Amino acid sequence: MPGNSQRKGAVRKRGKGTGSQGNTAGSGGRVRRGLEGRGPTPKAEDRPYHKAYRTRHPEEGPISGSKPRGRRHVPGEERVRDRSGKGPGAEWVIGRNPVLEALEAELPVRRAYLMEGAERDSRISEILKIAAARGLTLLQASRSELDRLSNGAVHQGVAIQLPAYEYAHPGDLMADALAHHDAPVVVACDSITDPRNLGAIIRSAAAFGASGVIVPERRSAHMTAAAWKTSAGAAARMPVALATNLNRVLREYADAGFMVVGLAGESETDIADTPGIGGPILLVVGSEGDGLAQLVRKNCDVLASIPIASHVESLNASVAASVALYEISRARA
Repeated sequence: MPGNSQRKGAVRKRGKGTGSQGNTAGSGGRVRRGLEGRGPTPKAEDRPYHKAYRTRHPEEGPISGSKPRGRRHVPGEERVRDRSGKGPGAEWVIGRNPVLEALEAELPVRRAYLMEGAERDSRISEILKIAAARGLTLLQASRSELDRLSNGAVHQGVAIQLPAYEYAHPGDLMADALAHHDAPVVVACDSITDPRNLGAIIRSAAAFGASGVIVPERRSAHMTAAAWKTSAGAAARMPVALATNLNRVLREYADAGFMVVGLAGESETDIADTPGIGGPILLVVGSEGDGLAQLVRKNCDVLASIPIASHVESLNASVAASVALYEISRARA
């Protein structure tokens, strides 16, 4: 009831008149002081977060431990999520160790965020050092903003967003391969769902002089942060094409003169003895568990295997691709 405050130190005073209602507790001037405001708004060039300020003070570098500055977030920022709604989207790298490793691997960065008041350690110092060397601005964000961006995952106060990967068209990849090589090698992935396997295949393709990699649009790993990282920078140089219908692409490559070679462990043909190995090759690699899909097998000109010990069932998909590419390269040499 008004006038019956029980807070410590409160003094009950009766109001004037015959009514039973007393005086209420006052604000102590809090409301009046709150209405006074903070004075006139500073000019744009005097506000560190404003574009006009950065234009006037170009000597000030990106955010650092001693001078944190930058926008809290970009208007219209996308809240990237994966399809399950758990964890950050595929284009996000979060956490101090993953972000540091991504920057050391020179992954392309669309935006980078550092939480306000984040505790500095050797990893944050190294992240700031690499960001400054690359001219990368770290945008400030509150803890709640980073929580939303990472969809509640443990970000440790730092996160980077990769740009959306620009896939090539399988037809353009084929035309470029034939234009620059007499006997090009292209790798096609069938049901490779682990992005780290995809990244390793891209790395091996680059190491053995392949012209590109093809991945299906469905039921396949795509160019995520994990694939970028595993490729160790090769994804920036190796074109990756996205196929709406992989079987149609296999037929198109066969019609253009490519020998479509599928890796199958049960085949009796050694990859090194594949017919037509000296000409254009489209090497098809299936998943470690199920191998090549049945229709993909039918669209291959030949199925080849890698001889391994009998007590080992199969090789990892990326390892098999690497060995096959080496054997093709050695056979041609």
